[in-house]
Amino acid sequence: MIAIIDYGMGNLYSVSKALERMNVEYFLSGDAKSLENADGYILPGVGSFKDAMSILNETGLTDFIKKIVAEGKPLLGICLGMQLLFEESEENGYSHGLALLPGRVIKIPEESSEGRLKVPHMGWNRLIVQKENPLVSDSDYAYFVHSYFIDSNQNDVILASASYGVDVPAVVGNGNVFGTQFHPEKSSELGISILKNYVKLVEGE
Repeated sequence: MIAIIDYGMGNLYSVSKALERMNVEYFLSGDAKSLENADGYILPGVGSFKDAMSILNETGLTDFIKKIVAEGKPLLGICLGMQLLFEESEENGYSHGLALLPGRVIKIPEESSEGRLKVPHMGWNRLIVQKENPLVSDSDYAYFVHSYFIDSNQNDVILASASYGVDVPAVVGNGNVFGTQFHPEKSSELGISILKNYVKLVEGE
């Protein structure tokens, strides 16, 4: 059973509908006791890193998420949910993240070697698979909507990247913790295959 962690800042509808189309059993909850019964988790997210972490801290979900990860249960962060997996962010001033993966969240520069960039980055970009992993093996296009990206010196956690003036970590993972900067539920066949692979991982296949 998959649990979508509802903390009031997630793209709950689109993620839920994607799981329904896949005939995957899931439930939505922001209550730690109810969430304990799940086998794997999805942490969605839309909005500000600082606001999201404030809510997670205030509701006790920060400690809960760290607990289920320590227990070995799989966790998938999507978009802002992926960024929250990292150590810190500069968005709206410095704030701590969940620190489940090494790295910090920084703003996409408006100027690059490729010229001026539109921020937020919105659109389809090709994934470049960096290392073998259980989620993605094809270098296909995914749909991105974001103004911030992960800056990490730990290349081992970067499973796939995309180019948008800078190298954007697009799929990350270490152990039982995974994340996608893009929206898999809006990324056509590639995105659905990633969600299916995550469900298989949760089910131990």
